[in-house]
Amino acid sequence: MKVTLFTRMGGDEFVAIFTDLSDVDDYMTVLDRLLRLVSKQTFIEGHGINISASIGVTFYPQEVVMEPGQLMRQADQAMYQAKVDGKNCYRVFDAKNDRFLKTQHEHLEQARAALKNGEFVLFYQPKVNMTTAEVVGAEGLIRWLHPEKGILYPNDFRWAFKDHSFIVDLGEWVIAAALVQLDNWHSSGFSIPVSVNISPVHLSQAKFVPHLVELLSKYPDLAPQSLELEVLETSETKSIKRMYKNMAACRDIGVRFSLDDFGTGYSSLLHLKNLPVASLKIDKSFVLNILDSADDLTIVKAILGLAKAFGLSVVAEGVETSAHGQKLQQLGCELAQGYAIAKAMPAQDWPGWLLDWRRNPLWVQTVPGGETQASNEHASSHYVSSN
Repeated sequence: MKVTLFTRMGGDEFVAIFTDLSDVDDYMTVLDRLLRLVSKQTFIEGHGINISASIGVTFYPQEVVMEPGQLMRQADQAMYQAKVDGKNCYRVFDAKNDRFLKTQHEHLEQARAALKNGEFVLFYQPKVNMTTAEVVGAEGLIRWLHPEKGILYPNDFRWAFKDHSFIVDLGEWVIAAALVQLDNWHSSGFSIPVSVNISPVHLSQAKFVPHLVELLSKYPDLAPQSLELEVLETSETKSIKRMYKNMAACRDIGVRFSLDDFGTGYSSLLHLKNLPVASLKIDKSFVLNILDSADDLTIVKAILGLAKAFGLSVVAEGVETSAHGQKLQQLGCELAQGYAIAKAMPAQDWPGWLLDWRRNPLWVQTVPGGETQASNEHASSHYVSSN
């Protein structure tokens, strides 16, 4: 390895250019040696002086053409990361991560514009009681009506801002949109509770409860119990105490909480003990495999047992076939959500779906106690507009 250039750029910054690397890992030996030499104690007039270096590294060539100035900026960025990580070390510029961050920023800016332009909407997926045919609620699921790409689902865009403050802005929009729809349905003769997903980052905000109270005050005819907030069981937050406090305050005003994707996290019992939730949602990854996997079947049974012990209701997600519904009924789980019932749909499609909704005839045969009822029994009449 040859040193083609070693120069002082100004202040305490230096640049070294190494060429003829036989192996990319060769630079590690050189940089380790350089760090040791720099940190070696120096004596000036009998006084010992200790210094250290922070080194940023980048490579050439890369997948795209790089100008010298760009390479310098990459090395500089890596150097500052070394400073952040405690100094007296080196860090290598991550070109792939840099491209990811740039793409993430672009998606975030597009999402900001989409929220401003009204491109986000809520679709609603029914939750039903498979035994009684009652429609017990609807989950509001966000969709991005992209002007060029069509309908985008959360997995297509949430990754760009899941840890960004924009998730709070979007969460506030989701709650506001759900309340508008609840009020519209209520005015039309529907009485369907609506649940929406909420980020723990949003839920732990100091202004969360006052803002929610303000939103609810705009709809005096709506019972707060008609709104349910779903929180991911896998979520982590640095402000967990604030989140608990806000959930308790929401419960006191009548807003309910559900623990979403239950069974996928690492602290389920702790959540059940501390969080003021009214229900659990079994993650669809377990529900989908209960017909073929003994392990997943055992997990579902365990979740149902925990829910019973804590006095919580349970909704099974991912019920995609009649056989899944039958199995869940046999296990004592009656509430379900999934493609076997209906996909998420625009709000304007709900009246027609409600009129056409029929319980799966196979589910009637597994009613606890062996009772059977008419196979095409209609949904409870109080969910259907009389107009």
